[in-house]
Amino acid sequence: MADCIGVKFENGPKIHWISTGDHEAAPEPGVECVVRSRRGIELGRVRAAPRPHDRPGGELLRVASDEDRAAAQHLAQRAEDLTWLLRARARQRGVALKIVSLEFTLDEGALHVHYSAEAHPALRVLAQELVRYTSARIEFVNVGPRDEARILGTLGACGSGSCSSTWLQSFRSVSIRMARDQQLPLNPEKISGPCGRLMCCLQYEHDQYKELLKALPKKGGKACDTESGACGRVIKLDPLRGTADLKTDDGILEGVPAERLERPSRR
Repeated sequence: MADCIGVKFENGPKIHWISTGDHEAAPEPGVECVVRSRRGIELGRVRAAPRPHDRPGGELLRVASDEDRAAAQHLAQRAEDLTWLLRARARQRGVALKIVSLEFTLDEGALHVHYSAEAHPALRVLAQELVRYTSARIEFVNVGPRDEARILGTLGACGSGSCSSTWLQSFRSVSIRMARDQQLPLNPEKISGPCGRLMCCLQYEHDQYKELLKALPKKGGKACDTESGACGRVIKLDPLRGTADLKTDDGILEGVPAERLERPSRR
C-alpha cells in the first residue's frame, strides 16, 4: 500500500487519496498542492495527513506556487464565463438540459462540463460551441440531483450548508420508511432537501429509531393500558419518550408508557 494524503478539490467535500510518490516530506494539512488525478492535473488542498491506502486516486506533483494559484483563478473565471455562454447557447438551440458547471484542469488539458438531463441531449451541438473558445478536451458528465447540490453548494433545512456540499463523502439510499419510523409528516416539502430528494439526514438516526420502536406497539394496531384497563387503536407513537397515544371509545388516551401497553386478549 502506498502512503497517501487526503486532498479536497473545489467541486465538493469528498476527500481523494493521493499518493505522495517519491516525495520525502508530504505537505501538511491546509497546504495547497498540485496533483495528477484521474481527471487530469488539478489544484487541491490537503485535508488529511499521510496514511497507507491501497487504491490511490492520483499522484502528488508539487506544492502549489503563486503561479499555480493565479492560473487556477484565471481558469475558474474562464469556466464561469463559458458556463453562462453555454447556457445561452443551449436555450437558443433548444437543447433540453441544465448546465450545472464547467471546470478546467490546471493545465487546460480538459474541460469538464457537468449537466443534468432526463433524456439524451444533443451534446455535439454544445461541443461545437465550446471548441471556438478552447482547445481543451471536452468531457460531458451527467450528474444527478444530489451531485448537483454538491457542486453548486446549497443550504439545508437546518440553516447550515447541506451535507452533500459540506462534508458527506458518499451518498446512501434514503427511503420514505425512514421518515415513517421517525414519525415525521410525509409531506415532500418537509422531508426533502434542496436537491428535491429525501434528506440525507433521515438515515443518520434511523437505526436508533428502529431499536426504540421495538418496545412500542405498531401504529394502527390495538393495545390496552394495563393501569386503566382502557383499550383502543394506536394513533401516534413517540419513540424518544417511549409512549403511544390510544384512541378509545371514550376519547384519546395520550402518552401511555410502553411498559403499560399490551395487546388485548382475543377472547
